[in-house]
Amino acid sequence: MQFNDQKKGTLMAFAAVMFLTPDSVLIRLADISSWNLIFYRGFIPFSAVFIGLLFFYKTNLIKQTISNSWHGIAYALIFAATNIAFVTSIENTNVANTLIMIALAPMLSAVLSFIFLKEIPDKKTWVAISITTLSVIYIFYDAMDTGEMLGNAMGLITACGLAVGAVIIRSAKKIDLVPSAMFGKLLVALIAFYYADDLLLRNFGNNFFNLKNDMLLIPIMCIMCVAVPFVLVTIAPRYITAAEVNLFFLLETILGPLWVWMVIKEEPSIETIIGGFVIIFTIAVHSFLSLKKSTI
Repeated sequence: MQFNDQKKGTLMAFAAVMFLTPDSVLIRLADISSWNLIFYRGFIPFSAVFIGLLFFYKTNLIKQTISNSWHGIAYALIFAATNIAFVTSIENTNVANTLIMIALAPMLSAVLSFIFLKEIPDKKTWVAISITTLSVIYIFYDAMDTGEMLGNAMGLITACGLAVGAVIIRSAKKIDLVPSAMFGKLLVALIAFYYADDLLLRNFGNNFFNLKNDMLLIPIMCIMCVAVPFVLVTIAPRYITAAEVNLFFLLETILGPLWVWMVIKEEPSIETIIGGFVIIFTIAVHSFLSLKKSTI
C-alpha cells in the first residue's frame, strides 16, 4: 500500500499521541523526585534510540548529526527544554492545567509557520484549531484557578517548545533530526544528573507487576511514552505542516484525563466529556478532509 506525504505524516502524528497519552498518569504514579525522573526520561530514551540509530546509520551517525548544522543544535536545545518543562509542569500543577497550556501549540505553530516559513494554513486547519482550542478552554476553564504559577508557566513553555520544534523540523524537511533529538535527550539526562539526589529505582508494592514498582513503571514510560513518540513527532512535520502535527496533541487533552480517571479514579467532568467529543470529532473530520484532498 502506497502512502503519500499527508498519510505518512497523519499516521505518525496520530500514533505518537496515542503512545504519549498515558504519560501524564505515569508521571504521577512514579514515586521519585522530579529531577530523578527527568534523568531517566532523558537517559533511557537516549540509550534506546542510540542503539536503533547505530543499526540504521552505523558509522555515519556522528557525521549525520554534525551535518544537521544549526537546525540540529536548535532542535536539540528546544527539545531538551521542552522535556524538562513538561515534567516540571505536571508535577507542580494539575494535569488539566498542563494540558490546556499544551493545547496552545497548534495555534502557535500556525502563527510561527506563517511568519518564518510563509506557510499559510488552509481554512479547515484554522477552523479546526479554533474549535479545538475553544473546546479545551471550555473543559478546563475552572481548573486554571487551582494550579501553581510555576506549573502553569512550565506548561506554557512546553507549548512554545512544541511549536518552535515543529517549525524547525518543517523548515528542514530533508534533514533527519532524530539524531539531534537523541542528543537533546542526552542533554536532558546530563542536566538532571547534576540536580538528582537518589537514582535508585524501588518497588513499593507486594510483587513485581504493580503500579508502585518504579523498576517496571519508569522503563515502560521512558520507552513507550517518550522514546517512541519523540521519534515519530520528529519525523512527522517533514510530511505535514507543523500546525497539523500539533493539532493531534489536542487529543491528549481528553485522553490524558481519561487515563487518570481509569487508573487513579479521578472522574472526568461533564465538561471533559462534551469538550472531548468535540475535539475528537473535529480532528477526525479535519484528518478525513486532509487525506481526501491529498488523494485527489
